[in-house]
Amino acid sequence: MDWFYAIIYGIVEGITEFLPVSSTGHLIVAGNLMGVPWSKEIKDTFEVVIQGGAILAVLAYYWRDFVQQGRDIGRDQPTQRLWLGVVVACIPAVILGLLFGDTIKANLFRPSVVAWALIVGGVLMWLIESRKSTPTVHDIKGIGVGRAFLIGAVQCLAILWPGFSRSASSILGGMVMGLDRPTATKFSFYLGVPTLGGAALLDFLKSLDLLGQIGLVNVVLGAVVSFVVAYLAIGWLLRFVSTNNFKGFAVYRVVVGVLILVLVATGRLTNGGL
Repeated sequence: MDWFYAIIYGIVEGITEFLPVSSTGHLIVAGNLMGVPWSKEIKDTFEVVIQGGAILAVLAYYWRDFVQQGRDIGRDQPTQRLWLGVVVACIPAVILGLLFGDTIKANLFRPSVVAWALIVGGVLMWLIESRKSTPTVHDIKGIGVGRAFLIGAVQCLAILWPGFSRSASSILGGMVMGLDRPTATKFSFYLGVPTLGGAALLDFLKSLDLLGQIGLVNVVLGAVVSFVVAYLAIGWLLRFVSTNNFKGFAVYRVVVGVLILVLVATGRLTNGGL
């Protein structure tokens, strides 16, 4: 059944990685509900590694932009500032991930933690969307290094609190910093390439022995499914945010969070020993 679990994980990862609903949270709950017979260490590592497929989807979706920016970066200052901003924005997440990543994975990857992160994030999303404000940044090359660093700092909420969502924290952080929705969403995609790609590669290299227990073929299968589904999800989300706000996602997060708490309270969903 390992191949079946790999496919389901890949679908869930691909759909939720870039939507502001927390891929980590959905993967934890999905694995729990399916009763996946892998150890917690294997499940946690597998969930991180198949994010590599979603990152490749970003590279494939924006490949023309990336190629053009690669040509321009040596002479075009806005392009240089954009990628310097991406690098600087990743620094807080890298530091926190290296210092506390294993501890957080061991102690906070559980349904109740995810549930509260979904609920709190949903409420914040609704409040931010309800503000009366006029965006001042309408292009990712106009974000600037300082603003990018602050967005990266907000992104760390997703590292410290599994279930909050890296996508949600970076998009909402961008909107608070004056980015319009499409620009904040696109920058979140860009920011995810080094942030998630680095985490996926590090976990893959550190955990080859664990992943070998379910077969590297299944790891590749999960990543490929994640790639295909994430590619479709990226296009859909960009079309969605061009004409809609995130309040629907806010409601979804709260409803799912409450449902998870109910399932935990009634014993239908195990909570990692709590």
